[in-house]
Amino acid sequence: MNILVLPGDGIGPEITDAAMRVLERVQQALALDLSFDVREIGLTSLQSSGTTLPSSVLDACRRADGIILGPVSTAAYPPRTEGGINASAELRIQLDLFANVRPSRTRDGLPHWGRTPMDLVIVRENTEGFYADRNMHRGSGELMPTPDLALSIRKISAFASSRIAHAAFELAAARRRHVTAVHKSNVLGVTEGLFLREVRAAAKVHPGVAYDEQLVDSMAALLVRDAARFDVIATTNMFGDILSDEAAELSGSLGLAASINFGERHCMAQAQHGSAPDIAGRNKANPTSLILSAAMLIDWLGRRHDHATLTAAARIIESSVDALLQRPSTRTIDLGGPLGTREFTSELCKAIDAGTL
Repeated sequence: MNILVLPGDGIGPEITDAAMRVLERVQQALALDLSFDVREIGLTSLQSSGTTLPSSVLDACRRADGIILGPVSTAAYPPRTEGGINASAELRIQLDLFANVRPSRTRDGLPHWGRTPMDLVIVRENTEGFYADRNMHRGSGELMPTPDLALSIRKISAFASSRIAHAAFELAAARRRHVTAVHKSNVLGVTEGLFLREVRAAAKVHPGVAYDEQLVDSMAALLVRDAARFDVIATTNMFGDILSDEAAELSGSLGLAASINFGERHCMAQAQHGSAPDIAGRNKANPTSLILSAAMLIDWLGRRHDHATLTAAARIIESSVDALLQRPSTRTIDLGGPLGTREFTSELCKAIDAGTL
């Protein structure tokens, strides 16, 4: 299996290096067949080749079995016409990574901020919605007819709604068999109505999975008050983006939030947080989010290729992370512990060794 690694900007190189160290350690322990190809993107690539996402890298992504994408500093990029391409969005579009899967769960011994524990997954449609860079065949989904009038187009299609709904139900069937659709149909009756039509149709195809619906504003409140009631949450692009950050923070920290983007043929691991340029190069970044995202990637590859050792490797990484997070002495600085990026990664590698002996 060839894994293409794109370190990105800010803390990206540090945490992608950590993820690679962990995958290399579990590969040694379980004799996995993983190879890594590191390519430059982002601000480094902009300086050397005039673009933040060279076409050669995009071609390599299409050939790779899986991709690990580090955070990118898109706010610092020039306009697209001057080479500033958002790799995160572009790869989702070009590789048709329609599903963004973001789990959030509380962990034994680690403080969380909600009123109840949680173990849920937000399944977010990834290719349309209010995202202006991906909802038009040509041009942007944002318009400015006059200097004092700005418009944004929201695209919701039956095709995209149906496939994200089925992805959510298939995931729920392997978990606690409960899907909640999150919407705002009381205000956006046409677009949300179309989304709900397709999710309800998928529910009929999966009668063994319980189904209910929540307005997005009530869901935001319920994640604080009673997150334990939810299993798999299916929603549109922007609602999923916002709710998954809320759920991640309530479960303990955004720094622990894993995420994959997948389609029919490709899967990309990506930390849920940003590039944090203020702490870049200072050995302060928590690499857990990207490490757990990499574990989700190899689990996806294991299930796709019926490779039980890959799925076992993913479980070992996750359980080893849990073991470290239980103890304050083996947590990173942002979680009140003493460890920097490199030290936490070293401790995690030791835990993996212990778990595979």
